[in-house]
Parts: sequence; C-alpha cells; structure tokens
Amino acid sequence: MTAEPGSSTLLDVDLVTAQAWAALGGRPDVTVAHRTAGNVLDARLPVRDMARATVGVCALAAAELAARRNKTAIPPVTVDEAAVATAFVSERHLRIEGRTGATFAPLSGFWRTADGWVRTHANYPHHRTRLLDALGVTADAFEGELATRRALEVQETVYEAGGLAVAVRPEPDPTRRTLVEATRTDTASRTLPPASRPAGGVRVLDLTRVIAGPVATRTLAFLGADVLRVDPPHLPEDPDIHADTGLGKRSTLLDLTDRHDRQAFDDLLDRADVVVTGYRPGALDRHGLAPAALHARRPDLVIAQLSAWGHTGDWADRRGFDSLVQAATGIAAVEGADGVPGVLPAQALDHGTGYLLAAAVLRALTEGRGHHVRLSLAGTASWLLHDIDPSPAEGDYDPAPWLVETPSPHGTLRHARPPFSDRETWTDPPSRWGADEPRWR
Repeated sequence: MTAEPGSSTLLDVDLVTAQAWAALGGRPDVTVAHRTAGNVLDARLPVRDMARATVGVCALAAAELAARRNKTAIPPVTVDEAAVATAFVSERHLRIEGRTGATFAPLSGFWRTADGWVRTHANYPHHRTRLLDALGVTADAFEGELATRRALEVQETVYEAGGLAVAVRPEPDPTRRTLVEATRTDTASRTLPPASRPAGGVRVLDLTRVIAGPVATRTLAFLGADVLRVDPPHLPEDPDIHADTGLGKRSTLLDLTDRHDRQAFDDLLDRADVVVTGYRPGALDRHGLAPAALHARRPDLVIAQLSAWGHTGDWADRRGFDSLVQAATGIAAVEGADGVPGVLPAQALDHGTGYLLAAAVLRALTEGRGHHVRLSLAGTASWLLHDIDPSPAEGDYDPAPWLVETPSPHGTLRHARPPFSDRETWTDPPSRWGADEPRWR
C-alpha cells in the first residue's frame, strides 16, 4: 500500500495518523509516512490532516492484515496527500461520458431564518416532498417561509415530518464523542488463509447508502473483498452517487418483507464474513438484523455500524447527512464568514468516516474474531473540531495523476483512483443499481 508519485516531501512520522491508529486499537510500533502535496483541502479546520490520517490508518490496517495472512512483516506504508485530496472529492471528479455527476439539489443548502440559519437536505425526492409538506409551502415560497420562522422550530417541524433540516449551531459543539467503538463478540480465533490481496476472499454484505458507508465498502472491494450491496427496491439510490461509490462492487435488490427475498438474504448472510450497515440505529431491528441477533446467529461475524449522530443520545434515531452534521456541530460556523455559514472543502465527514470504518473492519479481520464496531459522522466531526493539531502546508497540487477512465455499464467513467496506489484501480466497474443476482461469487 505505498504510493510513489512525483517529487514531494516525505515525512516519516504522522502524529494524527498515530492518534487514529490508537483509536482503532492498533499496535504502537507501526507508523505511516506521508508525502506532502501542498495546501490541499484548504480550510480553517485541519481537514487535510484528518483526511490523510483516515486513509493512512486504512492503508496500515490493510498492510497489517496482509502480513498476518501471509506470515510476513508489515511493510512500510506511505500515503500521498495528493491521492487523498483527490479521493476525498471523488464525486466532484466523476464524469460519466463527459457529464459531471450529481450536485446538491436546489432545496439543499443554508437558509436564513428569523433568528439564524438552517441547513436542509433534499437531494432525494422523498426528502424534498417531506420538507415542503412539513412547512406547508411550494418550492417557490420556501425561502420566504423560512425567513419567518425560528431555526429550532423549522428543525423540529421538519424532523417530525420525516424530512431533513437542522439549526446551524453558532459555535463548535463542546461534546466530545468517541471516534471508534469496537467490541469483541467471539472468543474463538479464526485465521484467514494466505491471499494476494489483503481482503481477498472476504465476503462483505453491504447495507449502506449514499457516501460514507459505500466509501468503506468500495475500499474493501479494492482490497480484494467480494462486496455485494443490498438495497430495498422501494428506495432507489442516486445513479451518479452509485457510479462513484459502486466501483468494485455488485448491487442487488431484496425486499426483506418478501418471503422469497428474505430467504435469499439469509442465504447470503450465512456465508458472509462482514456485515456493514449505514441505516439509523434500530432501523434494521424489525428485520431481525440487530447486532445482538446477528451475533446470536453468527458469533464470528464482523458487524460494522455507521450512523450520522451516534448510537446513543437524543438524536441517535434521526436521519442525517454530512452537510447536516457539519451544520449541527458548529463546523459550518467555524468555516463561515461575516455571519454566513460555510462548508468544508469536501464532504470530509463522509469520506473520513468511510475510511475509518474500512480500517476498523480490516483490524477486526486481522484479530480473527467476531467484532461489533461503531462509528458516526458526529464522532468524526468531534475529532476534527477538538483533537487534531494542524500541520503547515503551502503550494498547489494536480489531481490528474490520480484520475483514470474506466468503461462501465453507466458509460465511460472518469473517476478518482483509490488513494493507496498510483498504479492500481478497481478490478471491476460499478454495475447498475440492483442489476446483480443475490449470490456470492
């Protein structure tokens, strides 16, 4: 997992990466070096350092697993900041037959209220409908209506209707959240056989959507895992997002309330090594897919859960996206100017948490026991706000060496390479959403 592009400064010690590695329970005697690449991911908050660290620990966890499987020493690991910066905005670099990918919808953004600001998310049609219905307005009257209401009123009214809006916090949230929670659930040790790829032969059941979870499973696919994404037929994914995050994976549709589809899902589950979920805590429990139920059935499973707001607390069951977490934790206030909220230079909470989630899965596989790991966008936001010291940087970088074209069922894709190697990309292009049979390779 060593990147070796052009001339840049090689730094042997990365303290932020060491911090994240310790949070993952990694050995303190292994480190990651990095190549600087100028002032990438420029922001008031140390986004560049956070991004580099999340990719760094993922690369290190992959190297550790490969060494364990093949009974070799862990090789030196180096990440390149140019590769990291390119990967962290992969959806912006995506081109499909020359066309740019999806952007934020018109009703997704910051809006003035009578006493501050709210941030809304309406990229999916059902979220847009719920947002407008909650406020009782048309799209043309939306901005004017918000200007008459208080921010917290909008937040709670929209939430009760199943929509997405948060009041913009005017200062950083002082709450300190855990970055990674990991619990062993099985005492029996299991060793994976030797393999040419770190996660070769590992079967990953991917129950995630949008960006963060799919980034994690896209990474596991690059590292050799057989990743099958499963979605309900009634909840379609944005095709451009799927083209970007579906690299290396297959995609199938199963209705867990249908007896035939549920049997197909259970057959997949019986042979899975890893289950990654990205739904709200408790959302899958009604299908018998709570972590405790899964481990009662399969103690050796690695279960990795991702949520927006964390798995405990008043907001645990709320829907959330990167942009909303930035607003509600005070990141938007820090990045703003002249009283207007701002944003990070990437959906860094999504991408960063995705790489951390993949790293946590890899570490669990290295330990060879059943695990339950939990991460959240809010946990990553807390780390970014409170626990990372920024390092200096200057100059520009060119993303071109980290972009590649790949033919696919969607058309020719220009996309970012994985941020671990300047020579490799995913073996398989993304299939179309739901186009694959529900079976392992």
